Amino acid sequence: MELVEILGYLGALVVGLVLGLIGGGGSILTVPIMVYLIGLNPIVATGYSLFVVGITSVFGAFQNYRKGLVDVKTAIVFAVPAFIVVYLTRRYFVPIIPDVVFTINDFDVTNDIFIMIFFSLVMLLASYSMIKGRKNISPTETKSLKHNYPMIAFQATVIGVFSGIVGAGGGFLIIPTLVILGKLPMKKAIGTSLFVIAVNSLFGFLGDVSNIAIDWNFLLIFTFISIIGILIGSYFSKYISGKKLKTGFGYFTIVMAIYIVYRELF
Repeated sequence: MELVEILGYLGALVVGLVLGLIGGGGSILTVPIMVYLIGLNPIVATGYSLFVVGITSVFGAFQNYRKGLVDVKTAIVFAVPAFIVVYLTRRYFVPIIPDVVFTINDFDVTNDIFIMIFFSLVMLLASYSMIKGRKNISPTETKSLKHNYPMIAFQATVIGVFSGIVGAGGGFLIIPTLVILGKLPMKKAIGTSLFVIAVNSLFGFLGDVSNIAIDWNFLLIFTFISIIGILIGSYFSKYISGKKLKTGFGYFTIVMAIYIVYRELF
């Protein structure tokens, strides 16, 4: 086993740790790890990412459900439109992206480059969300405000398109939506987001099953290591400041996004 491959599997552990500690961000690492360390095609990597993040999030969501940190009704309102859109995007839209999306001054922007550049833009969105953070809503305010379910469903649809194209669970976008529109406290928003990520990602992966060749041996090993990571991360989340961790990861995400753009264009 080569060094880069070993680093790739270690990266799987980090993916789980991040999901367990901050409730999102796992796919932000999964896709670059699979593309640049494992050497997978970006379309395959985004499909694999959905499976890894989906299965890993199931374990995180179950742990949070046992602690009473999953708002099932809000999760269902969010998950249903999101997973439908993610599935349709992976099943019908991604396969028809042309080999050369467009050309600029004799430079061909292939579908691989397009997906990775688009992914880097989503990473920048994620970093902004993590660095800016959200103000906590007081319990009194939470009870007095109604859940905006129509807007939650609309946001879920938009996030579903992003998730489908880049193979991301979308936790960095889901959590702010659950806090602002769902009026959930941060800890409950994180737990609920893992439930939504699990549903979105797994249905999205189903859209890929007939479109890509799947190396189940590699995928299951990578996922198993990631599951160990989320179990460890969930345990330590009560001892570590999630806010500081999320801010630091936000800045790391900016660096990763810049690296992806440089790697793909230069």
